[in-house]
Amino acid sequence: MNLPNKLTVIRLAMVPVFLISFIVSQNLPSLAVPCMVVCLICYLIAEITDLMDGKIARKRGLVTDLGKVMDPFADTLSHVTYFLCFLYYGIMPLWAFVIIMWREYAILFVRMLLAKYAGKSMPANIFGKSKTVLYAVTTIVSMVYICLMTFMPGAAGASWNHGYNIALYVLYALSAFASLMSFVIYAKDVIKSKALSGMTR
Repeated sequence: MNLPNKLTVIRLAMVPVFLISFIVSQNLPSLAVPCMVVCLICYLIAEITDLMDGKIARKRGLVTDLGKVMDPFADTLSHVTYFLCFLYYGIMPLWAFVIIMWREYAILFVRMLLAKYAGKSMPANIFGKSKTVLYAVTTIVSMVYICLMTFMPGAAGASWNHGYNIALYVLYALSAFASLMSFVIYAKDVIKSKALSGMTR
């Protein structure tokens, strides 16, 4: 296994640690602060390895079939886990989570079909790129909010709290919209290209 794929494995390993730490932080108040610190560390490691694996793979010519499948899977698993935690915390709307979850696994399935039967991938559309940025911004803003509530319990009654929650709702709505539109356009492009026309049924 080459270096980029090892970095992706590290990113995958951070997901269950993040999830368990988050759940513990919400159910054991005495461990809330240290567990949230662990969540932050896991998130930072996941983001750094995500940035590094792709760059190293392209720069050193280490792009592999395993990496082509594992990297988007790691992205999907990370994003869905983060949003699941935000849903559990109560700041993410259920409808937005359902749209994003369905989109992520549906497009992952289509990409796997393209890789196996067409030997290629479809380029990201404008909504796909917007979705990536919105996911990142929404996750960061959500993590900041949860950390403030954890490290500064009195912040729950602060005057800015209501406005922050509105901003979060808007970000989740935009993320869900960009996510849904990116899949619709992606699916349309796949059908138009007839890339899967040779797949046996």
